[in-house]
Amino acid sequence: MADWVLSVLMLAGAALLGGGIYLLVKGQNRKQGWLMLLASAVMFMNVVIWTIPTPNEAASTENR
Repeated sequence: MADWVLSVLMLAGAALLGGGIYLLVKGQNRKQGWLMLLASAVMFMNVVIWTIPTPNEAASTENR
């Protein structure tokens, strides 16, 4: 289930990134474009945080 959620977050983040860049390049709704870029950065950082192994996970893989 977690893999599915991370995949959806990456796709949504990519869509927000593309849409934000499009709005900034077109020059319309610049505020909304910046907010979309910020939202995509937050989504990408959430994925990074969720995928960083914890010390407990690292220890359990070393014992195998």
